[in-house]
Amino acid sequence: MNITLRPYQEKAVADLRQAFRDGYKAPLLASPTGSGKTIEYCYIAENAAKRGNSIMILVHRKEILQQTSDQLDAIGVDHGVICPGRSMTPELVQVASVQTLVRRLGRVREPQILVIDEAHHSAAGSWKKILAAFQHSYLLGVTATPCRLDGKCLGVMSGGHFDKLILGPTVADLVADGWLSQPVVYAPPSGVNTKNIHTKFGDYVKPEIEALMDKPKITGCAVEHYLRICPGAPAIAFCTSIQHSEHVCAAFREAGVTAESLDGTMTDQQRHYRIEGLGTGKFHVLTSCEIVSEGTDIPVVTAAILLRPTQSMGLFLQQVGRCLRPHPAKKHSIILDHVGNCFRHGLPDENREWTLEGTMRRKKNSQPAIRYRQCERCYFVHLPAPTCPHCGYIYPVDGREVEQVDGQLEVIDGVKALAMRREQKRLQGRAASEEDLYQLGLSRGYKDWNARAWARHVMAARSRKRAMA
Repeated sequence: MNITLRPYQEKAVADLRQAFRDGYKAPLLASPTGSGKTIEYCYIAENAAKRGNSIMILVHRKEILQQTSDQLDAIGVDHGVICPGRSMTPELVQVASVQTLVRRLGRVREPQILVIDEAHHSAAGSWKKILAAFQHSYLLGVTATPCRLDGKCLGVMSGGHFDKLILGPTVADLVADGWLSQPVVYAPPSGVNTKNIHTKFGDYVKPEIEALMDKPKITGCAVEHYLRICPGAPAIAFCTSIQHSEHVCAAFREAGVTAESLDGTMTDQQRHYRIEGLGTGKFHVLTSCEIVSEGTDIPVVTAAILLRPTQSMGLFLQQVGRCLRPHPAKKHSIILDHVGNCFRHGLPDENREWTLEGTMRRKKNSQPAIRYRQCERCYFVHLPAPTCPHCGYIYPVDGREVEQVDGQLEVIDGVKALAMRREQKRLQGRAASEEDLYQLGLSRGYKDWNARAWARHVMAARSRKRAMA
């Protein structure tokens, strides 16, 4: 069975092939959650095997291993599976669990191509041991979030493994083309204050955020907003700990919502039962502690309930990505952000500039340069605007003193108005960078935060236009 790739997937595969032809040994594909990276690397594996090349797909979660194996089965690719309880077989295509492979390195033949799923983890201990053992393999990394919590780069220039970044479509591109659903973000008014929470290894200390979040008032607020905004919608609540997850689950049940808790201590059968139950509608809410943030594909999931503050943009995007896949049963996706993660990291469909050079760690409690507005009526979060684009509420204008300036007013007729608009458009077209647009916005009288938001919006629109050309 042949795979029919979407246009952007065809481009990604072509770009990866060109990178290898250009002499790169380890390209990294960055493409959003829900864009179909598993299909892309299974397609590559199928074609590599047809040419007699050996290829190994490295994954770190049981759910991702099973999904990858199922996808290979669906397209008729014979493959082996390296995981607990399975004997190794000689097929050219292998799907390997990181945890199992690192214990069997002495018994495994080095592949010609090594695919690393969720490649932002590749600097961790087990991955590094595998990569050290497979020094002669070509690498192909795939991830939705090519960033690390510690700010270190993934590129070879500073100790990483990848030498070429291949950019897939943006979330906004995929939403516009119908491949992802439109995210609608709500930030309920019971936001949490992380000012006194300490940081360790780049993120909030878990016992401290658990103590902060595992409170009846906050949990009750989460249940209340779910029942008001998206009652009955399949939802995943991302919690700070197993105990927190169980408490949130109990609160939903007390409110009459069918819910289950999920964590890493459960058996495969228990985890499968809960994940499958959410997909089939047996449960409405699944509360999770670090299990379904990556790789779990349940398209019917409509809402993500954020109950874990994090300084990790990668974790934030992986979590909200769980509900962005399109499904006939939902009109859009809903993010209930009770912890202010969207204010730390931006909206899910914001355009982000990924790089292999690493990122500077943001100072504790600092906010992104772009600011957002929250509707005081419906709590919808959006880019600055005079009205709420979700409910239509018109924001009151603050009173201000009028500054008098010299000059005579003149009548602006249609011809003059058209000439002025053309001049504004010409100046905007000549602005080559986001900084140029920002300065132009200031010259038009925009406030600093509004000028930055407008500049970023224009640059994102230009990127989408170029991609569609």
